Amino acid sequence: MKKTPFILYLVLPCYNEEAVLPISIERLTLFLQQQILSGSISPESRALFVNDGSTDKSWDIIADNHQTNPLICGVNLSGNVGHQNALLAGMETAKDLADVIVTLDADLQDDITKIPEMVELYEQGCDIVYGVKKERKADSFFKRTSARFYYRLMDGLGVKTVYNHADFRLMSSRAVEQLFQYQERNLYLRGIIPLLGYKTGTVYEELRPRAAGESKYTFRKMINLAINGITSFSIKPPRLVTGLGLVFLLLSVIIFFYVIISRLRGVAVSGWSSLILSLWFIGGCILIGLGIIGEYVGRIYLEVKNRPRYNIEKKLLD
Repeated sequence: MKKTPFILYLVLPCYNEEAVLPISIERLTLFLQQQILSGSISPESRALFVNDGSTDKSWDIIADNHQTNPLICGVNLSGNVGHQNALLAGMETAKDLADVIVTLDADLQDDITKIPEMVELYEQGCDIVYGVKKERKADSFFKRTSARFYYRLMDGLGVKTVYNHADFRLMSSRAVEQLFQYQERNLYLRGIIPLLGYKTGTVYEELRPRAAGESKYTFRKMINLAINGITSFSIKPPRLVTGLGLVFLLLSVIIFFYVIISRLRGVAVSGWSSLILSLWFIGGCILIGLGIIGEYVGRIYLEVKNRPRYNIEKKLLD
């Protein structure tokens, strides 16, 4: 009996990507056409672009291509909600239409030629297939170094992640359905998806240079994503603050006995500079501790309000 081809949706969030979108659409159209002709996927498969509140002509390009190209679909969000929320909006739109969803960035730095390998692993029973970067030569030295440090930090804090994996992944429809059982507002998909527990596979790729334009993922956005990942999945930072407080308590006991012994010996306690430095040091540690606790409290505040993670203004699916 001949196997029925499954429906594949490619979900690509984009923000101010008018320079690279025409190239990405052309490449993805060719890729989907080849896969459909080979019988690997259903003719109902699509590339779904999610416009994350772009201020340039990104949405116009998506809408114009949708009119002439049946393989291109679009979702327009009413405002900029961030990369992770835009990904989720695309996945929610596609989950009732597709058997399999592959998420990737609109700049196509991820290697789309690896998608057939992902599909093979899916057909072998994997519900989730991670695209892992074997090389990051296309990144700057700073980005490579900071990414390496970040993944090691997350591992040290006990957060379950896949090393050198960003958001290039395949997920089956049932894995996506399970993902939407997680309702947190401070999204860190790279930490949530390994918690789903389904059978996983890995495909290795080399990061490619952007075909056009510049990355819109600024240093500030990377820091915010890192903080979301840490505060959403680890309580070790507050525990480290508690440990630091215990260290200071121990030091204060030692200093207390030192002062008593000095008094009994008749040795004058001098050194105002060391006292001032100690006060500044301890004061700084207290403020850092309050800041860490404040990050957690602030995120609890955002979660309990239970606001929508995104608002969809328009869908172009037919």
